[in-house]
Amino acid sequence: MTVPRGTGFDAVVIGAGHAGCEAALALCRRGHTCALLNQDLRRIAWMSCNPAIGGLGKSHIVREIDALGGEMGRAADATAIHYRRLNESKGPAVRARRVQCDMVLYHHYMRRVLEREKNLCLIEAEATGLRVEGDRVVGVELSSQEVLRCAVAVITTGTFLRGMLFVGEESGRGGRLGEPPAQDLAQGLAGLGFELGRLKTGTPARLRASSIDFSRLEPQPSDPAQRPFSHENERFPLPQAVCHLTHTTQRTHDVIRAALHRSPLYTGRIHGIGPRYCPSIEDKVVRFASRHAHQVILEPTGLDGKTIYPNGISTSLPRDVQSEFIHTIPGLESAEMESYGYAVEYDYVNPTQLLPSLETRRVKNLFLAGQINGTSGYEEAAGQGLMAGLNASARLRGEAPFVLAREQAYIGVMIDDLVTRGTREPYRMFTARAEHRLLLREDNAWARCAELARRAALLDDEIVERRQATERELAALVQRLDETTTRLEGGERMTLARLLSRPEIGIRDVEALFLRDYSAEALERAEVEVKYRGYIQREIARAKELSSLAQRAIPAGIDFGSIPGLSRELSEKLSSNKPSTFAEASRIDGMTPAALLRLSVFIDKMHVPRGT
Repeated sequence: MTVPRGTGFDAVVIGAGHAGCEAALALCRRGHTCALLNQDLRRIAWMSCNPAIGGLGKSHIVREIDALGGEMGRAADATAIHYRRLNESKGPAVRARRVQCDMVLYHHYMRRVLEREKNLCLIEAEATGLRVEGDRVVGVELSSQEVLRCAVAVITTGTFLRGMLFVGEESGRGGRLGEPPAQDLAQGLAGLGFELGRLKTGTPARLRASSIDFSRLEPQPSDPAQRPFSHENERFPLPQAVCHLTHTTQRTHDVIRAALHRSPLYTGRIHGIGPRYCPSIEDKVVRFASRHAHQVILEPTGLDGKTIYPNGISTSLPRDVQSEFIHTIPGLESAEMESYGYAVEYDYVNPTQLLPSLETRRVKNLFLAGQINGTSGYEEAAGQGLMAGLNASARLRGEAPFVLAREQAYIGVMIDDLVTRGTREPYRMFTARAEHRLLLREDNAWARCAELARRAALLDDEIVERRQATERELAALVQRLDETTTRLEGGERMTLARLLSRPEIGIRDVEALFLRDYSAEALERAEVEVKYRGYIQREIARAKELSSLAQRAIPAGIDFGSIPGLSRELSEKLSSNKPSTFAEASRIDGMTPAALLRLSVFIDKMHVPRGT
């Protein structure tokens, strides 16, 4: 599209990946005009790596996105071709859902949603820089020399900032396979004074399904009891595919070890830090040398089943080595490659340079979201994109920022971690990152986010009312469990709530007799609320206690090095991070309750008048 010189929008979003789509939709749905830029509109919401949504910690984010009115949950449900429920036998805090999507249908779904937005203009163009006047952004410069004037801008460039692709001894510029990087934009950000770092991620080869011997592999069918991401959906509309499980062998590892001298990871050609929790197969073989096999899950990338994503063998080894080691894996002896794995190294912005709203401290009205902030994963990107879009809108309206607390949402945990601690490796969400994870369950995402969702006003009134009706149904059900008694075999009378609190009793045990008129969602949530009531109440009290201290301000200009009894390491970290509250200080690596107490006492003495 040719854009007239001087064209203006309320907002410009750079990058139409998962973060950019959510940011643009949030802005448009709040009534703002928005230009969404992408170098190739055929790659909107493209799943560059595994076409899957959800997983531990990640599915919680998707549920929160849906609760707030974002699109990822609905897109995942509409295009899901395989579903698994994770940690079903464990506690409710760590239960999660995960779907494999048809990657092409996901792209088409999201593009259709964007094209229906009357306030949105999709533009195929490369952003090369920012137009800044004074201390705020006022426009986005394009490679065509045109300028899009704007009041706010959101950058969601993924792995494209000075991206470099590596396959064995070969390397070249690229944001992902076949697409050029964003060189000028990265240089422009550095020129504005932003601190940039380098990170790395990777992807495996793609295999032709017709060349795989599935008869020798363990099938992994979709779970029958479906739980979609969106609060409005009850089933997935598409047929469900089957994944298959295989493993690497000792021969696989031998081939990889023999070729490490040709790996860009082990020859020092890649300097960026890769994801610790999703290592390449080279890293697995080296770091876990005693293991004789690693799991490989063969996942279809679409309903047609023609292309297989071999989850677990991400690599940047040379093409001949990839072919050789893949052919040592059971079922893949004759596998044909549709494309080879590669690593991508890219720039990111140290996220401690951001406010909790994801607005940059250095340039006003400029917001960053997604992998540019050091995160990995579609879900983490989409969550940030949604919040960046909401906060860009708040800037335009002169409203207070939208900020989710750590005890309110995993999105809040993630953003708080990023802006207060920063990251030196790709940040991935896990339930273990949340200190209040029993409060941050999948099942209560709407209850946790409802207040902010109503303020954001991205959802239709009918949807809000249906969700509130579910909350009322839950409250009535819990009250009934508390008030209804039953006589046990020994003659003892007991409330249904007390009976349900027994480990061996589930909600289905009492449903047939007493609870026939309630929805499956209400029954499932009521079981959690009743069974874990004591733990939940204790967690709520703990969160309030920490919050009372957390909200205490730390005055600017403190000489942390002069605090008696504080270690030099902590004083240096406090001086570097400059926390404005005790909440921020408490999350600095190495911070202890004793150190926080010393800081509190020091601040108290600062406020004592001389001579008292």
